[in-house]
Amino acid sequence: MIERIALVGVGLIGGSLGLAWKRHRPEVTLAGYDREDVLARATARGIVDEAAGSLEAAVAGADLVVLAVPIAASLRLIDALAPLLRPGVLVTDVGSVKGPVVRHARAVLPPENPFIGGHPMAGAEHSGVEHADAFLFENATYVLCPPEDTPPEAFQIRYDAFVSLIRATGARVLLLEAERHDRIAAVVSHLPQLLAVTLMNYAATHHEDDDHFLRLAAGGFRDLTRIASSPFDIWRDILLANEGPILDALAGFMAGLQKLRNRLIEEDLDALASAFDRARSVRETIPRNTKGFLHPLVDVFVYVEDRPGALLDITRTLFEAGLSIKDIELLKLREGTGGTFRLGFAGTAAADAAVRALEDAGYRAYRL
Repeated sequence: MIERIALVGVGLIGGSLGLAWKRHRPEVTLAGYDREDVLARATARGIVDEAAGSLEAAVAGADLVVLAVPIAASLRLIDALAPLLRPGVLVTDVGSVKGPVVRHARAVLPPENPFIGGHPMAGAEHSGVEHADAFLFENATYVLCPPEDTPPEAFQIRYDAFVSLIRATGARVLLLEAERHDRIAAVVSHLPQLLAVTLMNYAATHHEDDDHFLRLAAGGFRDLTRIASSPFDIWRDILLANEGPILDALAGFMAGLQKLRNRLIEEDLDALASAFDRARSVRETIPRNTKGFLHPLVDVFVYVEDRPGALLDITRTLFEAGLSIKDIELLKLREGTGGTFRLGFAGTAAADAAVRALEDAGYRAYRL
């Protein structure tokens, strides 16, 4: 039911979708629409089959249109798309704010062209088609916001085909209402970005008077402010599009911070201890591998000696046991002694089997 896809925007996300679909659904034809130089690089990498010279040419004959562009551009393109689509064509986007785009699309697009809001919760340090990666969406959450009042059976068939395409990228689909998505994103994604920027600038102001401030800014400070390196160009549209939920999140956070300040002024150590205990307890429930709003993988921890080939031995052991590692992370390493790897598995049974295989091979391993 989906044989031709129009990729409107062939950067990091659009290009990665194209590569993933070329890998797993090679029978699908991909038409790309972007700047001429971007399309040249996308064609050279085999991301698109056709480089369209216009939006009209890109969507001609398409069964699915993917808007892989910033939020403001998506809003403009939806207006341009409305008269170009033949009945039954699905339209989706990849923006990290869903409410404004979903509302606009459903107001502008014809009823026979359902809009499915999408948010793949994956990214990379660098943007652009040259950094597109077929494995970018592996084990990542891909939020979809399908129409509340779905058209008849014909739509359901094509919608199911669309969801199958998303899953083919390796992503894990999560269905959410657009407004609910934006409220969650404001708290767990957009608010942390603003906090990191504020904390970094606050420390920088003190550093101007005493250059020891940032010399000592390691460990926890670096972890808390890592995302302060994100360029504003990425955040401009997000902050404007999700302004209401972000303002609510900021107000709630400032109230919580003021409450902690008051407890400190009052030297109410019991209340402060309670806040610390609750934070620690709740944080332990967050999936260590999470890339979004989805249920975690099951973690296995294995201790290894600091020697060449140690990781290769672990992966070979698990490969020979027929087990697939979904996520891997080196938690800590002391040179000359050893370190701990965290391995993520799809379920408890696979994790338990991994522990047994690793222990049989002589490793210290355990599952949480």
